Amino acid sequence: MISKIISEELVNKVEKAIDVADKIAIVVHVGPDGDAMGASLAMWHYLMTKGKESTIVVPTAFPNFLNWMPGTEKVIVYENNKEEADLIFAVADLIFALDFNTANRMANMTEAVLRSPADIILVDHHLHPEAFAKVLISYPELSSTSELIFRLICRMGDFSKINLACAECIYTGMMTDTGGFTYNSNQQEIYIIIAELIKLGVNKDEIYRKVFNTYSADRLRLMGFCLSKKMKIYPEYRAALITITQKELDQYNFVNGDAEGFVNIPLSIEGVDFSVFMREDTDKIKISLRSQGTFPTNKVSSDLFNGGGHLNAAGGESYVTLKETIKKFEDALPTYKVFLEEKA
Repeated sequence: MISKIISEELVNKVEKAIDVADKIAIVVHVGPDGDAMGASLAMWHYLMTKGKESTIVVPTAFPNFLNWMPGTEKVIVYENNKEEADLIFAVADLIFALDFNTANRMANMTEAVLRSPADIILVDHHLHPEAFAKVLISYPELSSTSELIFRLICRMGDFSKINLACAECIYTGMMTDTGGFTYNSNQQEIYIIIAELIKLGVNKDEIYRKVFNTYSADRLRLMGFCLSKKMKIYPEYRAALITITQKELDQYNFVNGDAEGFVNIPLSIEGVDFSVFMREDTDKIKISLRSQGTFPTNKVSSDLFNGGGHLNAAGGESYVTLKETIKKFEDALPTYKVFLEEKA
């Protein structure tokens, strides 16, 4: 048994909203990751078992290594299908907003979603959610939004409606948002949930292979380049930084998802507790932050890069040059030295 974290009042509101809805949209944040896709696809599969019509719309494309997930072929990418997506939002009577805490995380589709006449149900595990949804289900202490979707389905008495496809999506979201259960994953109930998913037929080893072991040779060469030429260590701050330009990405035939996990690698270095990865994008610098111990990546991201996240995993963006972004990071490092754990 797992604890009933979600209140009865919230469960009832979600049940009633689903029961009366005819057209349901499911939305996630820009740059959808494994948890965003896992949660949204799990909800999509669940709603199908309820006989409900639903559509997933993502602001931008998801990484190629998630293409195998059941249902991805039905996902609509807003930047490629704006007119179709706008119509979906205009006629929807219910929208599930999953895995983000502020409306602007929907990027270029924010206005269309907020303009929709549909009620919005927010299901998320990030700190400080905005009040843009009619129903707010927010539990930052949980490992992932996908875990929260599992709990929500169970609280509605519908565990029997979690089919294998739904279970695979939930597991993928939980696995990817904890770095393969290496951080934010010390609560014992996570493993009770995993056991239930395996009982439903989930092959966790195969999912790990599909997510982490199906990259291209170019991706490995890019990783080697980043580690040998673009990684800088700051011993006095127990920190590391990897940066990569758009030109350098092009040299390695970069595709969406190729840099996934690069930010975690420096944490395997003795004496590094805080790692940052900065990547040039078309109109901004995308920033990932990871840590171990008690160093608050979410504070750094919020303070410096208009972002947020969790204690050990966060993200943000910068709208100045890469050079200026690096300087801002380096200038701020002394401020955060107080948070670094002293290692024996």
